[in-house]
Amino acid sequence: MSAARRIPIGVVDIVYAAWGDARARSEAAAADGFAHLDCMVGDDPAELALPVGCPTSFPKPMPGWCATPAPSRDAAADMWDRAVRWWRAAPGALLEPWAGAVVCSIETWRAFAAAVPGTRLLVDTGHVADWGGDPLELLAWADHVQLRQGCPGHTQLHVDDARGVVDFAAVFARLDALGYEGRVSIEYFDLPDQGWALANPRGWAVDLWQRISAHKGP
Repeated sequence: MSAARRIPIGVVDIVYAAWGDARARSEAAAADGFAHLDCMVGDDPAELALPVGCPTSFPKPMPGWCATPAPSRDAAADMWDRAVRWWRAAPGALLEPWAGAVVCSIETWRAFAAAVPGTRLLVDTGHVADWGGDPLELLAWADHVQLRQGCPGHTQLHVDDARGVVDFAAVFARLDALGYEGRVSIEYFDLPDQGWALANPRGWAVDLWQRISAHKGP
């Protein structure tokens, strides 16, 4: 059985950010056909709580990660050391590389994994495509995978956008070859203040889910 057929596909809770209430988000995700809802924190059994952080986040992504205060925004040279401190202090947290982070390539991922052995990796196909990378190269280290279409310079594209470079069939084939047992989720978000505006993240997430499910087979 291929990975596309055996892995339940979930969705990240930010897709339903407009719903506000955690229960409403869970119910909307289930109604849309998703197997689980990824969230930062939560006690709802329908949700999958993922401690996810970004090395360039302000403030610290989770309270109590590190007693050392985070450096100022202008202290870019310290960001690598700060990220290393955080992940050593919270070894269960997932690290999600993206084009604007200190971990933003397979080379920087290898360096970070060497600095903090055992770091858990979240591979977001849209982020990897954005920096011009190939998500297939990172999947061997993945503890969690987020699916989204993208291309160099664009973190999120609609599944039907001709510019998209993410080959989802290849992603699932690679996961199958690896015997991947982790979670897979779809993510789109509307974050205009961070340069990622999207009017209909739910619709785009459902469209991608339907494209994937059409090829899942019995």
